[in-house]
Amino acid sequence: MRSRATGTLSCGYDTGSLPEFPAANCNEMSQDDQPLTHFDAAGQAHMVDVGAKAETARLARAAGRIRMQPATFALIQSGTAKKGDVLGVARIAAIQAAKRTGDLIPLCHPIALTRVAVEFELDAAAPAVACTVTAETFGRTGVEMEALTACTAGLLTIYDMCKAVDRGMVIEEIRLLEKAGGKSGHWMAETG
Repeated sequence: MRSRATGTLSCGYDTGSLPEFPAANCNEMSQDDQPLTHFDAAGQAHMVDVGAKAETARLARAAGRIRMQPATFALIQSGTAKKGDVLGVARIAAIQAAKRTGDLIPLCHPIALTRVAVEFELDAAAPAVACTVTAETFGRTGVEMEALTACTAGLLTIYDMCKAVDRGMVIEEIRLLEKAGGKSGHWMAETG
């Protein structure tokens, strides 16, 4: 199966000129295929040199969710939590976390983000709140860590704002859904 990133990212950059790459499947990769780039030949941690990489449109989408008691879910859904608008505050926390990822994750490059979008989906049957974050930039390195960090911070903020009524909430399934741009091209997580 081959994959090609096509179209236009919401930041306005055309992805149609990205080359074709085989669809990535992390289950098919071995350590020999993908060496850990944050270690030098002596095994010491270092920040990857991205100076020679081409600047391209980059996009990453990450998701996760937080499960909770039905009463906690009702507080979030109705907007009557004691600390205020839980999802509104969580959205701002996620955006701030995306912008600060280089400060939080030691070997991440600081990135000039062009867009961060945070979406919440309420699932009364679970009960749970799902968070999906899309991060974009035009640069020399990807934004996967920014999307993952933002998603995590958004879910942690929901926990923080509701822990007084439900300390047993469970944050789960935080994962990368998609990345586009750069030398490795377009990758999407397997669904199933």
